[in-house]
Amino acid sequence: MTVPGTPKIPYGGDYNPEQWPEPVWDEDHRLFTRAGIDTLTVGVFSWSLTQPAEETYDFTILDRVLDRAAAEGRQVCLATGTAALPPWLAKKYPDVNRTDFEGRRHRYGQRHNFCPSSPAYRRLATQMAGRLAERYAQHPALLAWHINNEYGGTCYCDLCAEAFREWLRDKYATLDALNDAWCTTFWSHGYTAWEEIEPPNALTEHWRGPDHTAFQGTTLDYFRFTTDALLGCFLAEKEVIRAHDPDTPVTTNFMGMFRPLDYHRWAPHLDFASWDSYPPLDAPPTWPALAHDLMRGLKDGAPFWLMEQTPSTTACRDVNPLRRPGELRLATFQAIAHGADAALYFQMRASRGACEKYHGAVIGHAGRDDTRVFREVAELGRELELLGSSTLGARTPARTALVFDWDSWWALEISDGPSRLVKYQEVVHAYYRAAREAGADVDVIPQTADLTPYDVVLAPALHMIKGDLATRLEAVAARGGTVLTTFLSGRVDEHDRAFLTDVPGPLAPLMGVRVDEWDSRPPEFVQTVPELEAQARLVFEIVLPRGAEPVATYGTDFYAGTPAVTRNRYGDGEGWYVATALDQSGVDQVVRRVLARHDLIGPYTEHPGLETATRVTADGTRLLFLLNHAPEPARLTAHTTATDLLTGKRVEEGEPLTLDPLGTAILRLQ
Repeated sequence: MTVPGTPKIPYGGDYNPEQWPEPVWDEDHRLFTRAGIDTLTVGVFSWSLTQPAEETYDFTILDRVLDRAAAEGRQVCLATGTAALPPWLAKKYPDVNRTDFEGRRHRYGQRHNFCPSSPAYRRLATQMAGRLAERYAQHPALLAWHINNEYGGTCYCDLCAEAFREWLRDKYATLDALNDAWCTTFWSHGYTAWEEIEPPNALTEHWRGPDHTAFQGTTLDYFRFTTDALLGCFLAEKEVIRAHDPDTPVTTNFMGMFRPLDYHRWAPHLDFASWDSYPPLDAPPTWPALAHDLMRGLKDGAPFWLMEQTPSTTACRDVNPLRRPGELRLATFQAIAHGADAALYFQMRASRGACEKYHGAVIGHAGRDDTRVFREVAELGRELELLGSSTLGARTPARTALVFDWDSWWALEISDGPSRLVKYQEVVHAYYRAAREAGADVDVIPQTADLTPYDVVLAPALHMIKGDLATRLEAVAARGGTVLTTFLSGRVDEHDRAFLTDVPGPLAPLMGVRVDEWDSRPPEFVQTVPELEAQARLVFEIVLPRGAEPVATYGTDFYAGTPAVTRNRYGDGEGWYVATALDQSGVDQVVRRVLARHDLIGPYTEHPGLETATRVTADGTRLLFLLNHAPEPARLTAHTTATDLLTGKRVEEGEPLTLDPLGTAILRLQ
């Protein structure tokens, strides 16, 4: 089962009509029609409304919401509403309330407020999902099921402690295996009974917060357990939905590069991936692009849904800048360029009260249709109507892959040494950014992915090596491809135990290097890399070539002149090793040399701020997206003959092609 079939890109977003009197609904639907809104996500936080007491269900309002949507010709992504508890449930069953990292049992409040191991939560949440599926499975407005909302959070209660022990029994089978995996001979931690094991938190193995732990293997397994515990909640709801509705696709909305949950463990269980895009305020365009590509990679390159984005501003941050004119359109087409088959907002009408009353909305508190934001939303709706089905289902023909691994992320950032200042996302993004700005399409893939489609595999900060990955990377190079990895890669196995061999562990034969020492310095210290006219910071591995040739060297200290970047010939291909955190200029140069070897440099790389992305439809039609992130026009020379799907204008190879500031073109290549 894949993304729901629709004649065009679903357009709309989160709608909470239960917050307003019904006369407001009439105005909402009038405005939806004006804006081209055809899809509504409803019921996301409706549990206290649909079940005001344990034995009482009331779907009166939800009936009217769905019936009205159907009458207006709109489709609905129906949520199960189980992301936030109703107050009566928390009062009647206190074990549903989470216990935090410091060991405090919370009382009722906020959201993401349930314990995933609570029998009461599991029972009542699945009952709600089942009743909704039984009631609405055949409803004419139903397009997709939306289970829970933005899963996240960790619980350390006694129920979770016991569930963790059961999870460990399933994983390790014996205490001898667990003690070996966790290296419990350190600090006299050898366990002799499963009941002795405690969740790693501020009262047990941690100090100075969740990333400072005495036993990384224990904490790593608790991260994995939490991912699986919340996944279990999702699967329980999906199972009961399937009992009543075997056909309608089921999803839940992810949050892109969200550290607490390993979305690769979830991916096989979703019918289609979806996510909520709220990039950091100062993020370059490649940051949300990386998250889009990560979401596309969850389902082997299948299209995903952009389930939420703000039409104007967020509200949850200390400072919440407004999207400038044109930025919403550009962000939406960027998502589509990277594989989105839906474009939805949070929220359709602004909440009257509570913490999201100032969050951006398509319709503001005054309900006007003459605001700039509404006009931009409506104009974009007209463009998506014009685009029709042209991009739906189209795939990305990438020959470059970037390996993204939650286990490496977790293990690197909970490690004592070499440097807590190294951030996995930042390292990965630097290499992704370099490839994208060089014009390469990039698939973001897990360690387990098939590598045969790729000529280039970028694997920065690949701290943990699992299974046969090293062998499969060697195969990429042996057949003529290029593999690039970096400092702090190949350090540990799946249990976060150091390899009893030279660094970079299983990657050493491919990279042709040996690393015995590494220097870690504060961020203000800068090491020069003269050959690249670049700078490096944080970690400086001292490389001993074992077959590799130096590409660039360190400029100072006792290891001046030793390699900072190496290239090793392996079979018909190459292994590149970057031993330090280069600045973006340095990363760009290295990545472009790798891509150039495979003729993967794009045609418009001389235009800063211009992003390109390719999608290919089922019939083989190639669509090239040109996205101008610059505040000035991009004046190009067309590299081939094409037709712009947004304007209908044909351009011949060699002719001028101009994109407005923040402009977009979708070129159907001839």
